[in-house]
Amino acid sequence: MSAVTLDHITKTYDKGKVLAVNDVSLQVEEGELFGLIGPDGAGKTSIFRILTTLLLPDKGTASVRGYDCVKDYKEIRNRIGYMPGKFSLYQDLTVKENLDFFATLFGSTIEENYELIKDIYDQIKPFSDRRAGKLSGGMKQKLALCCALIHKPEVLFLDEPTTGVDVVSRKEFWDMLKHLKQQGITIVVSTPYMDEAVLCERIALIQNGKIMSVDTPDKIMAQFPVKLYAIKADNIYHLLTDLRSMPEIDSSFAFGEYIHITLKDAGADIDTLQRNITQRGHTHVDIKLIHPGIEDSFIRLMNQA
Repeated sequence: MSAVTLDHITKTYDKGKVLAVNDVSLQVEEGELFGLIGPDGAGKTSIFRILTTLLLPDKGTASVRGYDCVKDYKEIRNRIGYMPGKFSLYQDLTVKENLDFFATLFGSTIEENYELIKDIYDQIKPFSDRRAGKLSGGMKQKLALCCALIHKPEVLFLDEPTTGVDVVSRKEFWDMLKHLKQQGITIVVSTPYMDEAVLCERIALIQNGKIMSVDTPDKIMAQFPVKLYAIKADNIYHLLTDLRSMPEIDSSFAFGEYIHITLKDAGADIDTLQRNITQRGHTHVDIKLIHPGIEDSFIRLMNQA
């Protein structure tokens, strides 16, 4: 039995004018760390709300641990933990008061499942008497995770948990997720950050409410069908404009100080391309063959959709 199943789920808003989730089907296995990867507005939060029984789908069925998300919502709510994208705890309550409150909701106590949250809670324990609204972004994130785990859920849903959090806190958070997975908890996490995709065992790439690919990060990157090159020159903006006007270039997208390009002719001579670019007035042109990343794969799939 899969831990999470979506079967042809569709959800619209504004009387059917906005298609948020478009015929989505996928499965998350028991004990898996699964990532839903896509930009803002891709449909990630709508899928999470359906799976956590907060939103009814227009079409299709969804289940968690074999329980139907519409018919068996009470059973599901007792078995899941949910951390929404926006900090939603009681900001006027202290850290400890928030934890006590959420434990009480599930007929539990902090002490009962302390071993599960110990590594996380120990980091915020010095601030246990501080009001939640006064915590830093990283500390709020850890408190929210503790509250989502306090009743020892079987499946944990985390909707963009690291958005707006500093780099160090992001790394600490993913280290915590790996530790939780080792304790047998199925984790489904959504993120707009492509670099976080490789930290998941399997991922689903989603755009405009539609799943474009589901597989391991390595397999998705390995499926990139053509050679990918990185190119830079002194004037990166002028270079991007020229590349997009050149007939031999199939695609070109800015990635930091480089532009990633693919060619229409797989056997094209790179030295000739470099000469053509130099003849357009570009200086210090550097071209190299690179391995595609998740973001390269996402952009290509998005443009093919």
